[in-house]
Amino acid sequence: MSAARQMTARIQESIRADACRGRDSERIGPFLATFNRDDENPFLNYAFPDEGASPSAADVSALIAAYSKRTRRPRLEYIPSLAPDVEPVLLAEGFGVEGRLPLMACMGASSTRALSVDGIELVASSSEAEFRAAASVQWEAYEEGGVVPQRVVDGLRRTADAGGVVVLARDLTTNEPAGAGLCTVPHQGLTELTSVGVRAPFRRRGIAAAMTGRLAAEAFARGVAGVFLMARGEAEARIYARAGFALESEVLHISRP
Repeated sequence: MSAARQMTARIQESIRADACRGRDSERIGPFLATFNRDDENPFLNYAFPDEGASPSAADVSALIAAYSKRTRRPRLEYIPSLAPDVEPVLLAEGFGVEGRLPLMACMGASSTRALSVDGIELVASSSEAEFRAAASVQWEAYEEGGVVPQRVVDGLRRTADAGGVVVLARDLTTNEPAGAGLCTVPHQGLTELTSVGVRAPFRRRGIAAAMTGRLAAEAFARGVAGVFLMARGEAEARIYARAGFALESEVLHISRP
């Protein structure tokens, strides 16, 4: 196995480990399915194929049934280069591609780039107020409705307590929260940089890139060997490249209506 494929496989395993943390999981043929008990959000309920998997139509039908039984959308997030036989079977069974996200990585502290934004400070969250502010930013940035549930705030605290990183960006003058993001609990030396969000009034100022650099630097300072992330598209990939990340592969998001 090449070094590049080994790294891609390590990243996939790290993503899988984080998805299983705090969720129910079930082995279904060559798939590992994860389910969030409290939230139907499709980005919190999805499956992974095994590396090199070659599922049958019956395997996919069983996967669909498992999600339908829990009133969840049948959905997968995975690195297709590690299981190239899976996508054709899913498409034949009525799945549709949501997106192919650039998978980027930064494999050393020396590659990170510290970026600053005038009037904005970046804080590694540690207090209840900071975790709540970070949760509120992400809730708003990702267009969730209603009041932020306490479980979301608690989830950020658990991430930080277990070795992850939560960074809050806020206005230096008003102390108003501007952005937030996190690095997941490390798995075998790798952590995922995710959930980066910036509130609408603060966008287009470079805050996302600055938070990305700070998150990666904090993670490396705590001993990780590498940081990876999934960009939404080319525009976001350019933002992350400014902070020192390079293209590694792609992640397929695919679901069945």
